[in-house]
Amino acid sequence: MDLASSFPGFLGSGWVRATADSLSWHMLYRFANSELLDAWEGSAERAHWLIDGHDLILDARVEKRTGIEGWFDAPVSDDDDADAAPSFQPPRWKQAVSIGLGFLPSNLAFTLLATWLIPGWHDVEMLPKILVTTLVMAPAMTFLVMPWVTRMLRPWLNRRKPTGT
Repeated sequence: MDLASSFPGFLGSGWVRATADSLSWHMLYRFANSELLDAWEGSAERAHWLIDGHDLILDARVEKRTGIEGWFDAPVSDDDDADAAPSFQPPRWKQAVSIGLGFLPSNLAFTLLATWLIPGWHDVEMLPKILVTTLVMAPAMTFLVMPWVTRMLRPWLNRRKPTGT
């Protein structure tokens, strides 16, 4: 994580696992665009680290995502086939509802806190206010709110329309 954070375009990273009792952890990296990610993945520094850490990690599967679709993936267990077809994706309208359900209370809470904690928040110019809000809300939504919302809504998100029989 520290090494990746020194590369241009690095936006963040984190560790996830399919279930609370899973022994496998998955490393996530976020970069500003695919070219900057490719630069990180092809770097001599990363190659050196992978060689030095070969006893510590297993690089068994790589997935690249270009947007928020990963928020709506079903967890993958250690026994799942790495080459299996992508998991069911909820309809976009359900994704939009889920994002709204996460964003509205989070943004409201942030706005109330900012108004209370930052003197003159109401008088701050629009651009700096939006910048601060985005810098706080984007990571909060990505790493805290949306994983929790999708976990809570998973039965509804994954419910499929019955097919005619």
